[in-house]
Amino acid sequence: QVRLVESGGGYVQSGGSLTLSCVASENIFNINAGAWYRQAPGKQRELVANFTSGCMPNYDDSVKGRFTVSRDNRKNAVYLQMTSLKPEDTAVYYCNAEIVIAIPEWSLSSYWGHGIQVTVSS
Repeated sequence: QVRLVESGGGYVQSGGSLTLSCVASENIFNINAGAWYRQAPGKQRELVANFTSGCMPNYDDSVKGRFTVSRDNRKNAVYLQMTSLKPEDTAVYYCNAEIVIAIPEWSLSSYWGHGIQVTVSS
C-alpha cells in the first residue's frame, strides 16, 4: 500500500525556519509531482506550493520568497523548506504526491499525507 508520512513540523518563533518532509513508502517507482497544502484555524485548506516534472514550482503569493518545495526520488520524498516564518503560517500542513508505481501494473495516482502541525509564535 502506498503511504505518505510527514515529519519536521513543530514550534518555532517568528522569523525562524522549519523543513517539512513527506516520505513515500518504498514500493513506488517515483514521485511525478507534488504539492503542499495547509489549513489554519477558521480557514479553508489552501494550496501552498506545488511542482510538476519539467516545470518550475508554483507558490502562493503569501509564501513566495520564503518557502521552497523540492523532491528527492532517491529517498521517495517531497520537502517544504520554510524560512522567515510568520504567525499567519501557523496551520496543519498536508503533502500531496502524484506517484508512479510499476507493480502489478504501471499506474499514476494521487496520495495524501496525514497532516502535520506547524506553529509560529509572535
